[in-house]
Amino acid sequence: MQRGEVWWVNFDPSQGMEIQKCRPAVILTVNALNKARGTVVVVPLSTSAKPRPPIVVPLDSAGAGSVAVCDQLCAADKKRFGKKLCDLSAADLATLTESMKIVLGLM
Repeated sequence: MQRGEVWWVNFDPSQGMEIQKCRPAVILTVNALNKARGTVVVVPLSTSAKPRPPIVVPLDSAGAGSVAVCDQLCAADKKRFGKKLCDLSAADLATLTESMKIVLGLM
């Protein structure tokens, strides 16, 4: 599992307004942590949400109509992961990283 990869992740069971169901998600944690820890920080993807940067960001390299739902950032246990789908382009990963900085107040 590497930063910038897109994997199927099962987000159920969820509670309240948390993202639900099995869906693609982008890995954001650095590779050293992904290897050493049992959890991985991800941003879930959706095809039904409308783009609203910086909160909902289009990611063309993740598939047609895919958007990252940046306010649903979460740690997911590796047991929740299914198959790897693809790698984000460098440009999409940079866009996502900048959006996460804004959403988390790191700028």
